[in-house]
Amino acid sequence: MRTLTLLRHAKSGWDDPVQRDFDRPLNQKGKRAARTMGEHCRREGLAWDHVVSSPAVRCVETLDAFWEGYGRTLKPVWDRRVYLASCVHLLDVLNEAPAQARHLLLCGHNPGMEDLALMLTPDDGDAIRDSVEDKFPTGSIAVLAFGGEWGDLAARGARLETFVRPRDLDPALGPDQS
Repeated sequence: MRTLTLLRHAKSGWDDPVQRDFDRPLNQKGKRAARTMGEHCRREGLAWDHVVSSPAVRCVETLDAFWEGYGRTLKPVWDRRVYLASCVHLLDVLNEAPAQARHLLLCGHNPGMEDLALMLTPDDGDAIRDSVEDKFPTGSIAVLAFGGEWGDLAARGARLETFVRPRDLDPALGPDQS
């Protein structure tokens, strides 16, 4: 069994005067959320042997804060194809994952991350999937499991095991909080 953890980058700062979207940093709430999610993943015993991420500043900073909370750092493969990718392009990236990778963490952007979680799992009335379909907020993680090889991963080929939003762990990290 392989696992895929989707981590949407944490809340970024729209007020920061950067010239390119790619360079937009996290705001303070985003940094707290990413750290909190890392702590949660450590407590839950989640572990990865391969990490792929968009190289956008907000993903780099999300992983920095996430690892701080998690208590250890894994070196990601920075893949520019993940930046603002559609779910189809994200699946292409996953299909190329090394065969020895059993537990992969993918850090990226919406709508691609949400669409990928929905594409990979059957629409069978599962409450967890319904939560993802409602909204995959910044800083959230979804854990999917599937049998087979990365190259065989396809639509409806995985099971959604967990979906956690920062606000599930700390209400102050919800959308109407600062």
